[in-house]
Amino acid sequence: MTVSASSHIVLIGATSGIGLATARRAAEAGAAVTIASRRSESVDRALAQLPAGVVGRAVDASSAEAVAGFFDEIGTFDHFAYTAAENLTGFPLADYTVESAQQFFALRLFHMLDAVRLAVPHLSENGSITLMSGTAAYRGGTGWTLGTAVCGAIVSVARSLAVELAPLRVNVVAPGVVRSPLWAQMTEADREGMYAHLAATLPLRRVGEPDDVAKAFLALMDQDYVTGTVSVVDGGTLIG
Repeated sequence: MTVSASSHIVLIGATSGIGLATARRAAEAGAAVTIASRRSESVDRALAQLPAGVVGRAVDASSAEAVAGFFDEIGTFDHFAYTAAENLTGFPLADYTVESAQQFFALRLFHMLDAVRLAVPHLSENGSITLMSGTAAYRGGTGWTLGTAVCGAIVSVARSLAVELAPLRVNVVAPGVVRSPLWAQMTEADREGMYAHLAATLPLRRVGEPDDVAKAFLALMDQDYVTGTVSVVDGGTLIG
C-alpha cells in the first residue's frame, strides 16, 4: 500500500521536528493524515502548521488504554509511524541507575512496542510500520551508552517484527544529528556550536533538517518491496 490520496497515515509523536515534517510531506502527497501527541496544545500548534484536512488528537503514548482508544476511533489505516521521543542528553556511566535507564527506554522502546501491538489489528493487510532509531545504533561515544542501546534495540526489534508481522512491512529510519527540538535542553549557543562543529566533519557539510528525514519515512511507506531494513539519513556520519 503506497502513499497516495487513497492511503491513511497515522503518526504518534508528530507535533514537532521529524514527526511534524513527515506529517506535512504525507499530507502534501495527498494522503489522509492523523497525528497524535501527549499535549493538546502541541497538537493544536502542529495542526496550524499543517495542510488543511490533517486530523490531530491528544494521546498519551505511555497509556495503553489511551492508545487503544485512539486506534479504535480511527478504524482501519494503511501506514503507522512512531516518532515519539524525549529530549536527547548524554548519560555517562557514572550517573547510571536502573531507574534512569527504565525512564530513558520507556517512551522510545517500551511504549513504542505497545503502540505497534495495538496498531497492528487496524492496519490494512499490505500496510507498513516505520520506527525511528538513530546512527547511535552503529557508532557509540562517551555518554551515549543508553542512546546506543535503545537505537540498536529498535533496529533489532524491527527486523524481528518484519518476520512476525509479514506481510505488514516494518522498517526503521536512523537519522544522524538533525536540527530538532530534541536538543532543546541545550542552550542556543551550545546547540548552534554543536551543529557547526558536526557540519564541518561531515561529507555533506551540514547537519540534517527534519525534512531530510521525513523523505525517508515517506520513501519506506511508498516502497512496497522493502521490509526489515534501515534507512540511514546522516549526511555521511557513518563514513566520516
